[in-house]
Amino acid sequence: MAAAASLGNPALTRVTLLGRINKEQLLTSRRAQKMTLCLCAMDSKSVGVGGDVFSVTSSAKSGVDYLGQSTKGDMNVKLEHLEAFGVDGEETLEGPIEEVARLEAHEAEDLLRDLGIPSPSSRNSPHGIFCSRTLNLRSISAIGYDMDYTLMHYNVMAWEGRAYDYCMENLRNMGFPVDGLAFDPDLVIRGLVIDKERGNLVKADRFGYIKRAMHGTKMLSTRDVSEIYGRELVDLRKENRWEFLNTLFSVSEAVAYMQMVDRLDDGAIGAALGPLDYKGLYKAVGKALFRAHVEGQLKSEIMSNPELFVEPDPVLPLTLLDQKEAGKKLLLITNSDYHYTDKMMQHSFNRFLPNDMGWRDLFDIVIVSARKPEFFQMSHPLYEVVTGEGLMRPCFKAVAGGLYSGGSAQMVENSLNIHGDEILYVGDHIYTDVSQSKLHLRWRTALILRELEEEYSALIHSRGHRASLIELINQKEVVGDLFNQLRLALQRRTQGRPAQTLAATNLDDEELTESMQKLLIVMQRLDQKIAPMLEADGDLFNKRWGFLSRAGLWDKSHLMRQIEKYADIYTSRVSNFLHYTPFTYFRSQEQTLAHDSYSFYCSHDETTIDR
Repeated sequence: MAAAASLGNPALTRVTLLGRINKEQLLTSRRAQKMTLCLCAMDSKSVGVGGDVFSVTSSAKSGVDYLGQSTKGDMNVKLEHLEAFGVDGEETLEGPIEEVARLEAHEAEDLLRDLGIPSPSSRNSPHGIFCSRTLNLRSISAIGYDMDYTLMHYNVMAWEGRAYDYCMENLRNMGFPVDGLAFDPDLVIRGLVIDKERGNLVKADRFGYIKRAMHGTKMLSTRDVSEIYGRELVDLRKENRWEFLNTLFSVSEAVAYMQMVDRLDDGAIGAALGPLDYKGLYKAVGKALFRAHVEGQLKSEIMSNPELFVEPDPVLPLTLLDQKEAGKKLLLITNSDYHYTDKMMQHSFNRFLPNDMGWRDLFDIVIVSARKPEFFQMSHPLYEVVTGEGLMRPCFKAVAGGLYSGGSAQMVENSLNIHGDEILYVGDHIYTDVSQSKLHLRWRTALILRELEEEYSALIHSRGHRASLIELINQKEVVGDLFNQLRLALQRRTQGRPAQTLAATNLDDEELTESMQKLLIVMQRLDQKIAPMLEADGDLFNKRWGFLSRAGLWDKSHLMRQIEKYADIYTSRVSNFLHYTPFTYFRSQEQTLAHDSYSFYCSHDETTIDR
C-alpha cells in the first residue's frame, strides 16, 4: 500500500503518496482538474474544511438514510461554493443522474488508481473488510479495541506453544503422563467445539449438525460421525457439555486436551488421580492452563522478550491516528493487567508513532483488567491507575486521557455521553468481545479473524479443485434424475400402470433394465471419484478440518454463523481499516436464498411464467 510508505512519520505519508503522481500528465484533462481539487482538499493549508464550505451532520441534526443507517458524521457541501473548488456545476450536476454517476464512477476509479489507492471493487482481498450488517463508519463516535490478538497479533506457534509447555508442566506436577507430547497447532482450528462428554472435537455446520469429528488425535470416519451424532445437534447453551473454541487462545488448551484423551484411552493415567472421565479430564487440563496464566510465568517471559512472541504491524498506529484525527474517541478495553498492557503496547506502537507520541496518546480512555464479558453485563468498581508502578485509587467517572482498571461499559458510555450504536467495538473473541457488547449494549461490532488471510488465499488456490468437484456433482445430479425417472417407470410397470410419458411406457423391459444398470454404474463410479475430492476440499487450509468458514462444499460452518449473527464487519487485522478511511460506508452483500437461481431464470422467461 502506498499509504504505508512513511511509517516513521504518518503525517508525511499522504504527501509521499501524492508525490508519486506525475502531475504533468494530468494537467490537460478534466481528470487533472479533479486531481488538483483532491490535492488541495488533502492539504489542510490550502482549503478550509469549516462551516463556510463544508458542514458535518451532528447527532442532534442527524436522521437515517434509505438503508436505515444514521446520517451523523456525513459531510455536506454548500452549492454556492462549488465554483471555488474549480468544479463546473452545470457540467457536473445536470443531466440524468444515472449518466452523471456512471461518468463520475469511471473517473473516480482512474483517480484512485493514480493516487495508488485500491478502489472498493478491488478490496476483496485477504486484507479486505467484509460486511455482515450495513455500517456507516461516519456515524461512529467512539471505537473501542481489545488488545490481545486484536491490536497486536501473537505468533501462534510461539505464544500458544509456550502456554502449552507451561500447561503440560503443570499436568506433569499433578501426576499426568505427558512425556513424548509436543505442541501441534495444526491439530485444531478456531471455531471447533469440544464435546466434553465423549472426548471429541467436532466441526458443525450453521445448523449445529456435526460434519467432522476427532476422538483424541484420531479423525473419525464419516460413518462413525453419523453413528455417533446422527441425531444430535451442537447446542452452545449447554456449557456443561460443549466448549466453543472462540479465539486463538483456545488452541493450546484444545491440543493439550485431545492429546490427554489419547492417554486416558490408553490407560496411561494412573489410578492415583482418581476415576477420570472425559469431563474430569477437561477440567484438569483447564486448571493446569489457568495456573499457567495466573501464576504469571508465561506473561513474564513474554514481557522479557516480546519480539519473540509479537508480530509487529507498522501501519497499525497510522490506522488509529487517522481515526483519532477524524474525531473518533478511541478506547482500549482489555482483560490484561496494567503492567503487561503497558509493556506490550510500548513494544508494538511507540516505535511506529510520529513526533515522540506514545501509545497512550492515541486513546481517550484506557481500561485494563476489564473482566470481560462481565464488563459488558454488569457494573464493577472503577479504579484509576495513578502511578507507573500500577498504584490505583477508587473513582466514579472516567475522564479523557485516563487510565483505569475494572469498571463497566455503562460507565464508559456515561463518561463519554456516547451510547449504543454510536460505539464500535473491535475484538477477536466471538463471545467475550463481540456477542456480549452487541446483546447487552447494542454496540456495533467488528471481529478480528487473523486466519482469514490464509483461508482467503487457500480458497483462491482451490478454485480449480472446487470447480471440478462441482462439475462432477452436477453430472451425477443429471444422471441421477434420469435414473430416478426410469426407476419410477419400472415401479409403475410392475403395478400395471403406465409410465410418466408415452415414450417411457413404450420402453421394452430389456432396454429399461439395461439403461438403469448403466446409469447406476456411472453414479457409483462418480461417487468413488467425488468422495475423496470432497474430503480433500479445504486441505490447503487445514488437512483435518478444511476451511474455517465452511462445513462441506457449500454450507457455512458454525463459526461463520456466529460471525454473521454477532459481527457487523469482520477482517483479518485492524490495520486493514487504513485502506478504507474512517468515513467508509460498509454495505452488506446480497444474501442468496435456495430459490434465487430459479427465480432468476424464470424472470428471464416471461413466456414460461405466463403459462
